[in-house]
This record gives sequence, structure tokens and C-alpha cells, in this order.
Amino acid sequence: MQLSYLLVNILGVAVYLGIAFLFSNNKKGINWRSVGVVLVINLVLAWILTSFAWGRDAVKAAADGFNWLVQVAYQGINFALPNWVTPQFGGTAKSMNFVTSALLPILMIVPLFDTLTYIGVLPWIIKWVGRGLSFITGAPKFESFFAAEMMFLGNTEALAVSSLQLKQMSAKRNLTLALMSMSCVTASIIGAYTQMVPGQFVLTAVPLNVLNALIITSLLNPVKVTPEEDTVAKMGGSGTSEAAVEAGDVQANGKREPYFSFLGDSILGAGRLILIIAANVIAFVALAALIDKILALFNPWLSLEHILGIIMFPFAWLMGLDVSQAFQFAQFMGMKLVTNEFVVMGKIAGTIHNLSIFPAHYQAQLTVFITSFANFSTTGMIIGAFKGLVDKEKNDLISKNVGTMLLSGILVSLMSAGIVGLFVW
Repeated sequence: MQLSYLLVNILGVAVYLGIAFLFSNNKKGINWRSVGVVLVINLVLAWILTSFAWGRDAVKAAADGFNWLVQVAYQGINFALPNWVTPQFGGTAKSMNFVTSALLPILMIVPLFDTLTYIGVLPWIIKWVGRGLSFITGAPKFESFFAAEMMFLGNTEALAVSSLQLKQMSAKRNLTLALMSMSCVTASIIGAYTQMVPGQFVLTAVPLNVLNALIITSLLNPVKVTPEEDTVAKMGGSGTSEAAVEAGDVQANGKREPYFSFLGDSILGAGRLILIIAANVIAFVALAALIDKILALFNPWLSLEHILGIIMFPFAWLMGLDVSQAFQFAQFMGMKLVTNEFVVMGKIAGTIHNLSIFPAHYQAQLTVFITSFANFSTTGMIIGAFKGLVDKEKNDLISKNVGTMLLSGILVSLMSAGIVGLFVW
């Protein structure tokens, strides 16, 4: 590690925070104490998970756990499609393609997480993680709860099960949740990520994104929450919340949905998710190739990657990379923002584990940066989710802040990658 690269990396983290402050809609309302506390926690957590043997072992064990789940899922895939699975898992294929290795295991992992929700384990974890975050950081209770919820459920799912709260909160607090929603991943597809990029950094990125979402949104959209407002919505007098009904945990008459009916819906939902991801990856890769072909008509050097690399280069250089690495990193950053994380992961899957091609600092930061849903298409998903959950006034405020939403997602990814980079060289 060269001291100059470390200093640039430190400067980068400061610049990312400065950009959030620059674009804040209420600079005087920022709770600097909360920002400072969460930043310190972020640094300590990144330090523990990357610099101590027991911290690295814990993250590696979690990543190995997801990989084990994926390998179990291959048994079901092998039963139905043996010629898609390699002999290692009982099949006859010479190699497994992207759909088999990364997407089809979702058919088992999503129902597993949904089952943990059905029996109450996941809601219990989310509740106490949220309360702990609120107590330690001083952030509002529901925003902390929502951050933990996103970490396990994903953005649109967390919004759906929080509909009762969204209706009760102010438009500005709804905007905070929209900004936070740009920075999550869904726990049920982490197994897909760990099949393509280093799992230990995927698992490191998840909690860091949650903490950085609290930091960046409190800078971009500070909201004063009174003690009377700082509550989490409770069930109504009938014992049934709108959120529970919309999530499918209970029926409109207050009775719990039978488990196997619930499980069937979960499996069908997982199938739709696979089709959506596959369709997006195919379409985005094809469209990017088409744009490259058109640009090449004007200049052979011109490509979407090169253009995006130039635009994102300053932010990549602030990661503490040398110029050649920074330009390549910037290309991956830009590609991720205009397509999605799966496109970039698929592109680098064959080489990201090779330290001679991707040195440890670069490997860690790139993996962390792409481990989020922050891209252009996510803004549309979030706006669509809010449109079906809140009134016109709240939805209009969110729709007017699409640029801020995208900025929030980018800054959270930059912060998480920059902080991890401080400790991995």
C-alpha cells in the first residue's frame, strides 16, 4: 500500500460526504451528531470485518452458508434439468450457465426466507436490529427499522409491508424512505451474488449499505421528527394491519393464510423474479451492444463503457486506485448504473477472484460497489411502489426527486466501497 493512495481514499470518503452536504435540501437541519455516530460505527464495522481474522472468518462463514444453500438448491435443479448441472452436483453438463448457477437457486432461497417471515423469525430479527440501530445512532425509530427491513426483504417488499406506516408519515419522511430504498439488496438473492463475486465482500457490503443509507439520507433530506411522530405503526383494533394483508401474511378476514398456500405463492413469486432478472440482463446487455455498434460507426474507440468511464473517472480515482485501474473501475460503475449489478457481475465473474488481475483493494471495492440495487431502473420501481401505497401529494414529492434518489444510491455505494477500501490493500 502506498501512503498516497490511502490519503486519496480518505479524501474520497470526505468528498462523497461533501457532495451529499452540497445537495442537501436543508443544511441547517442536519443532525451532525447522528451522522458522526453512524460514520464511526461504519468505520469500526468495516475494520472488524476486513482486518481481524475472526471478523473475516465470520463474514466468510456467512458467505459459505449462502453458497451451501445454493449447492442444496442444485439438487432440485438437477432433478428437473440434469443436463444443466455439472457432475459435481449430479448432473451431466460440462459447465453451468448464468441462469443455472445464479438464478435458478432463487427458487429455493426465496421460499426459505419467506418461510422465516411466515413463522416470525425474520420479523423478530428485523425489529430488534431496527431498535438497536435507533438506540445507538439516534436515528428515528421507523427509519432505523426500515433500514434493517430492507437488508432482509429488499426495497419494494419492505415498502409493501410498511404501507400502514407510509400513510401515517409526512411526505418528507416518505422521501427519506425512497432515498434509502436505492441502496439495498435482497437477502434471498445474495446467494446468486456469491456465485459470481467474492462472497465475503458481498456480505460486508450489506450492513455497510444500511449504515451509509442512514448517513447519506440524513444529509440529503434531514427531517426533524418529534417524539410524538417517532413511532412504528401498530395493528388496528381488528388485529389485522393493512401491511400484513398486503404482504400476504394474513387474509382480509384476519385469519392466517395456510402455509402451503403461502408457500405456493412464494415459489411463483420467485419464478417471476428469475424471469424479471433474466429478461433485464438479456435486454440490457443486448441494448448496450447495440449502442456500442452505433457508436463504432462514428469512431472505433467510442463505446458505452468508455463514455461512462470518462464520466465516472473522478469518483473511481478517489477510491485510491491508480489511473488505469480507476478508468476500468469507472466503466464498471457506469455500466452498473445504466444496467444492473448482475450485468457487471456476469462480466467479471471469470476474473474477479484472480488477484493478479484484480488486486485485493480493487477487488474489495468493486465487489462492494456493485452489491446494491442502485441504478436507473430502480428509481422507476420505487416510484411505482409508492404510487400504489401513498396519496398523490407524497408520490408527487418522490417523483420530483428522481435525481436525488439516484444520487443517494450512488453516494451510498461509493461510501461503502470507499470505507472498505481503507482497510483492504
